[in-house]
Amino acid sequence: CTMKTSVASLLFATVATRTSAFAPASRNAFSRNMSANSVPLANGAMSFDRVCREWRCKYEGDKATSESLEAISKLVDEYLPEVKKASSDVTVNRLICGGCLDFKLMTTVPLDDFGPWEESGFAPEAEFLEKLKAIEGVSQVETQTITNMII
Repeated sequence: CTMKTSVASLLFATVATRTSAFAPASRNAFSRNMSANSVPLANGAMSFDRVCREWRCKYEGDKATSESLEAISKLVDEYLPEVKKASSDVTVNRLICGGCLDFKLMTTVPLDDFGPWEESGFAPEAEFLEKLKAIEGVSQVETQTITNMII
């Protein structure tokens, strides 16, 4: 997807030009609305200070009675305490689309906590995704790293 490519390009460019993947860039004239720890985007017109790791998949059945969605819920309950160890300031959001049959778990952390979490392999991502893929009716298991800014 184009958005995935654009974010990946941004992340690569950031890593290639700084020692810390999401370290704040030096301030410029466009930085009027950025916090002290934000990274500028769009020539300073936007910025971000939090990074999100998204785990997503498709499930089968009606959202009200789906056995695969029920199994996903139990898996989330099992791993949520571990996921929340990513940062003392973590935000975890669960998104479900009954029309598209999408399930998403989005874990957002401050910039300062992202690097160590990434180095740990986004623990417990590998184990969670392995179990997610094993659920009958689950398909298209994917991940994405995206910026996240409350505006």
